[in-house]
Amino acid sequence: MVDFVSTLRSAQIVPVIRHRDPEIALKACDLLAEAGIRALEITTTVPAAALISELRQRHPDICTGAGTVLDADQADTVLAAGAEFVVSPCWSDAAAREAGAAKVPYLPGAMTPGEVHHHAEIGAAEIKIFPADAAGGPGFLKAVKSVFPNLALMPTGGVSPDTAQTYLNAGALCVGMGGNLLPAQALEAGHIDLARSQINASLTAASFQSSQRKRILS
Repeated sequence: MVDFVSTLRSAQIVPVIRHRDPEIALKACDLLAEAGIRALEITTTVPAAALISELRQRHPDICTGAGTVLDADQADTVLAAGAEFVVSPCWSDAAAREAGAAKVPYLPGAMTPGEVHHHAEIGAAEIKIFPADAAGGPGFLKAVKSVFPNLALMPTGGVSPDTAQTYLNAGALCVGMGGNLLPAQALEAGHIDLARSQINASLTAASFQSSQRKRILS
């Protein structure tokens, strides 16, 4: 579990991939891998199992997990596909049970200090603050960290390139970021170079750093 937390701390940004077309989602993941991203969350609102399985083969060095997992069937499906962590928007007994049986980290969502405390007591590997922007943004996260200084928190929901570093400075282990890191219109139109530029611009604005990214941009 310590290794998993260290992995996400090093990753800094976890793109949350959500698109109706798995081919578009896969292209976005390939570009994110090229840009130096070290972790990905694939939501069950796309054909997550097939995409997770493909990504584990194409990018074995990236920590690939499943998001929006709400029940045992979804958890079993993504775990069988090779998901390395399981994320829910709230606590799910069934998802937590399946992830625990598979010895895979479980990251439930929380929006209040009470939920954060509950999830930590039951053994969440990390807690997703969701929806982070609506909960109060970086100020809320900082307040939560002041009373739970030892908990690993990942704000997700409304996190933008402009606010990502502020969340990290407020104590986030890493941040989950969605639409800004999946340039859907460019990819749908087949403009790969434009999509690549948009991803790199978002990561630059978010002050994202990695040794691989420095090599790519140098």
